[in-house]
Amino acid sequence: VIYSAASAVGAFAVKLAALSNIHPLICVAGNGCDFMQTLIDPSTGDVVLDYRKGSDAIVSGMKAALNPGEKLIYAFDAVADKGSFQNIVEVMDHQRGHLTVVLARKEYPGVPKTVDLTFTQVGKVHGDHYPGLKGEKQLVGDLGDQDFGAVLYRFFGRGLAKGWFSGHPHKVIEGGLYGIERGLKDLKAGKASAVKFVYRIADTPEKARM
Repeated sequence: VIYSAASAVGAFAVKLAALSNIHPLICVAGNGCDFMQTLIDPSTGDVVLDYRKGSDAIVSGMKAALNPGEKLIYAFDAVADKGSFQNIVEVMDHQRGHLTVVLARKEYPGVPKTVDLTFTQVGKVHGDHYPGLKGEKQLVGDLGDQDFGAVLYRFFGRGLAKGWFSGHPHKVIEGGLYGIERGLKDLKAGKASAVKFVYRIADTPEKARM
């Protein structure tokens, strides 16, 4: 399961999972559901679930996407909010389940202690240690995340150059820095689903740069 799959973080997780031939992908999204359909392969069992239909529909949809009698083992929660991890836990195997979340400094009520709960954040590549879910310092692997990041970013660059990897959809906001206010208003109004806003500083009117 990849929750908030149409977000930039979630969409990149979907792309990497698909490149690794991991299926079925159970993707949970909202306004970005149409975008998600372009990233999945229904012939492998991949599905997109619309969280706007409510938690009951999400839980039943996740169960339906699994094989009969099967329970969820792996989930990536790219939002960790508004009932996301609670919905995941309802479907997850409480003894073998692995759930990774993007927000470390918060509580996760309802997640059984037997579930392997971990914290994933791109900023970890800037250091070998990172704050754990309880605030403690943790060492990740024998080499550390800096080494992992150095390899992975070159991998991304090669994919972009070769065409088998792509960036997130984006929209250029006119006016350069003058467009920031409009972009923030559109973001607050929920108009930034499955898209990133880009501001070109060179497009800022000259008088605003003085």
